[in-house]
Amino acid sequence: MTDHGAERVAERGYDAVVAAGGAGSRLGGVDKPALTVGGRPLLDRVIAACPDARRVLVVGPERPTERAGVRWLREDPPGGGPVAAVAAALPAVTAPRILLLAADLPFLDTATVRRLLAALDDPDRDGALLTDATGRDQPLAAAYRTAALRTALTALGAPAGRPLRHLLAGLRLARLPDPAHASFDCDTWADLAEARDREHGGR
Repeated sequence: MTDHGAERVAERGYDAVVAAGGAGSRLGGVDKPALTVGGRPLLDRVIAACPDARRVLVVGPERPTERAGVRWLREDPPGGGPVAAVAAALPAVTAPRILLLAADLPFLDTATVRRLLAALDDPDRDGALLTDATGRDQPLAAAYRTAALRTALTALGAPAGRPLRHLLAGLRLARLPDPAHASFDCDTWADLAEARDREHGGR
């Protein structure tokens, strides 16, 4: 590989940041990332979609995972929300791009991860996120430039309890349709039942 080619590969490298510190309140407080679809914990399904991540940083209580070498971090305060999760992870990020994911995306796949990252090949974009079937943004199924997130976080101030839309408000974002349902998340027992049905061939 030429030096120029190696530089391009380095620029496209990414770290995966998984927000896994939520309380699962709509599920009665169960450990949502540990719930299974297709016999695998949701967290493992998400991590498996990022096989070439330089680092996998999970923000939340430590749990067993299939992937070795996961780094565990905690928000300040614990359970402080997704912006607090970003703030906890950013000091440990070394790659130029961040894949920012919820821990409850049973249908996230490697092809979707690559679509998100490829969208950042446009130098005028700070991030790329999926939009669901209703057109709603899914900022925890997204890729961002590390430098842009750091700048936005500094400008935002205290992160605890802040919604992601406040952090992302000034970023130039690409919005990608999601035909594979990769942004489908399991917030309720009905969502989990639907995911399990889809996994077994239901519609």
